Amino acid sequence: MNHNKKKIHFAWWVLLGLALMVGVAKGGVMTAGGLFLTPVTEDLGIGMGSLSLYFSISSIVTMIFLPIAGKMMGKYDIRLLLIGGVILQAGSFAMFGLMNSVWGWYLFSIPMAIGSIFVTQMAAPVLINNWFKKHNGLAVGITVASGGIFGAILQPMAGNLIASDGWRYTYIFLGVLVMAVVIPTVILTIRMAPGQKGLQALGADEVTDENKTQATPAQGIAAAVARKSTAFYALLLFFFFITSIGSFGQYVAPFAMGIGYDVTFAGSTMGGWSIGVMIGALAFGALSDKIGARNTAIFAMALGLVPIALLTTVPENPIIFNIAIAIFGFVVASIGTLGPLLTTALFGNKEYAQIYSSAVIGLAVAGIVALPAYGFIAQLTGSYSSILYAVGVMLIVNIVLLVIAFNGKKKLVEAGQWN
Repeated sequence: MNHNKKKIHFAWWVLLGLALMVGVAKGGVMTAGGLFLTPVTEDLGIGMGSLSLYFSISSIVTMIFLPIAGKMMGKYDIRLLLIGGVILQAGSFAMFGLMNSVWGWYLFSIPMAIGSIFVTQMAAPVLINNWFKKHNGLAVGITVASGGIFGAILQPMAGNLIASDGWRYTYIFLGVLVMAVVIPTVILTIRMAPGQKGLQALGADEVTDENKTQATPAQGIAAAVARKSTAFYALLLFFFFITSIGSFGQYVAPFAMGIGYDVTFAGSTMGGWSIGVMIGALAFGALSDKIGARNTAIFAMALGLVPIALLTTVPENPIIFNIAIAIFGFVVASIGTLGPLLTTALFGNKEYAQIYSSAVIGLAVAGIVALPAYGFIAQLTGSYSSILYAVGVMLIVNIVLLVIAFNGKKKLVEAGQWN
């Protein structure tokens, strides 16, 4: 009877659904892949570089399909796209458990990549932009943190399962588990836009004239103009390097096992990585709301130099190793959190989906280059030291790119392109 009683805005239910979907899919499929590299290569007699080529194939497919995915999300029911996406992604991951040849990984990496685009890359930033006009940074941070929360549970569990039941069973178990959680979650909580529920976006009635430039969808730089700007190319390169940095996460487990740790320790270490991701995602989301995406990103890149120093000097110390990997996970959280926020800060929300889907091609290209390159370097040298040094250089380069990107934005605004 009391219609004035304040209800929970449906935007928070959408966020809960996104957190479950992204968290389980990332923690159970995306970041778990590295745990299987050493057991599979040893069992099937496949070289680390040869097996890791499936990451490259996934990245090529991602690069090709990203623009198509952006258009499909504006045309088709988001729930059907996400259900189909998780079946492709997690179902393909489960199929790895039945493979006896490296060609199986190459084949199933294709549908896995297509599904992953919708489930773990595109859905969250687009839906959060649609549903949140306030607390945008917090919402992005919570979504990215969910990957850390579930990863902290699923990664150690996967390591123990590989040790006790083998990598085949673990692939299948994780794939089925992800589908069983994500499909009902999507059906119950996900909607593309507030209008489908007869609502306004959260905070739409509280947006002031002072912050409309960043919060209102109609404000910003047109995609056609953005794609020709220095700011866009700097952002594209930033995405390339931050993804190359984050790609080392797939090799944390092989790195650990290569210096004498076992798969159970590697799984626990990846759990620590996931906890770092969780804390980092929340911290970066909150920080970006307070000091801006630019300053937060610079802080993240500078902090990333700490684990590089630790891993290149005292990796044999298990406590130091775990601390370094946790900090590394904290920094890598900036990929999911700061990527969308930097895009919005640089170009606004006017044609966000088109600009973001183009800029994140840098993520796909990084996967094509960095992931197999790391595998072949490790295979040829038997060491990960040179990879760690390269990651350190990329962190420094990214700080320079951020300065260039925001100087480029300033020129666009001065030219009257922000409207």
